Amino acid sequence: MNMNVFEFNTTPSLVVQRGGASTLGERLLAKGFKRVAIITDHGLLASGMLQPTLDNLKKCGIASSVFSDVQADPPEAVIHAAREAVLSLEADCVVGFGGGSSMDVAKLAALTARTGQALSAAYGVNQAAGPGLPLVMVPTTAGTGSEVTPISIVTTGEGEKKGVVSPFLLPSLALLDAELTKGLPAPVTAATGIDAMVHAIEAYTSKRLKNPISDCLARDALRLMAGSLHRACRQGDDMSAREDMLLGACLAGMAFANAPVAAVHALAYPIGARFHVPHGLSNALVLPTVMRFNLPVAQQQYAELAEIVVPGKGDSVATKAQALVDYVGTLSADLGLPHTLRGVGISAADIAVLSEDAMKQTRLLINNPREVTLQDATRLYEEVL
Repeated sequence: MNMNVFEFNTTPSLVVQRGGASTLGERLLAKGFKRVAIITDHGLLASGMLQPTLDNLKKCGIASSVFSDVQADPPEAVIHAAREAVLSLEADCVVGFGGGSSMDVAKLAALTARTGQALSAAYGVNQAAGPGLPLVMVPTTAGTGSEVTPISIVTTGEGEKKGVVSPFLLPSLALLDAELTKGLPAPVTAATGIDAMVHAIEAYTSKRLKNPISDCLARDALRLMAGSLHRACRQGDDMSAREDMLLGACLAGMAFANAPVAAVHALAYPIGARFHVPHGLSNALVLPTVMRFNLPVAQQQYAELAEIVVPGKGDSVATKAQALVDYVGTLSADLGLPHTLRGVGISAADIAVLSEDAMKQTRLLINNPREVTLQDATRLYEEVL
């Protein structure tokens, strides 16, 4: 790591406030916005969680419309439909309200509505044509960290996901309201929490662009999440745990937005794209086996993170690193999540196509501390079967 030359970018304004979603109108009014398109999903809209925000926008005289057709692992058609909703309102601001999928859709709807660029032309790193409409993110899960990342992921066909990576996707404001996460079921809390931990671990061990700021954020993110994940799952109304999880996920997002994720995500994407397994659970399934694979070359970094996550376990670099790998190896089962591929409906016959799909994720695999071949990917999936 060259500590003298690195670049770090993140969302310029971050608000942490319990109940803050019900004051969003005042914040947007102060920025001069008058017509706001809100991107969310059916379940969240039906829950009534969005209503205090809509009431506040109306009170502030801000016109709003809600696009609620977001689905998990959003396909291109959803992005196109959200863009049309933004254009129909003639919105001057786009709000992503929900989990990672809603925020990802909001980013690309805002981008393509203003620039007119074809979505297909934006895939890859720094291919976006220019700035989109101003973006505000209100996460309702403590997982993706999308509120502070310049990344949006799209399902482009059977078994394949592509990313748009551009500073033009960075939101201008992120509002972290832990009250919005209070009703999350324990399995969702667990899967999204592990997703955020993956972000921190992969950012800390990334072969490319790892830097002192991303390292600090990754360490503190893990400290917050390791200390609160089990509490948040066992006692969903523990607001201290909920707030720690939300902030931890945000810090992990800042970290991996600058020191990118790697093989865990590369192997997880095909599981989500082909079998519609939620992204956090997909990551949780392959995390232990990828960490065991990376252990020979990431031992020092794992030992450093072990001091935060499982302090006092081991008296050497090797034993500390192994303690961290052992911890993540039992985490899913401890939290009641499926921890095998068979547990989510994947069989041995599916491994060949999963492995081929994973190898297409070159944007991610180049960041892994250890090279992953097709044979390696196959073996890693087999270990999780």
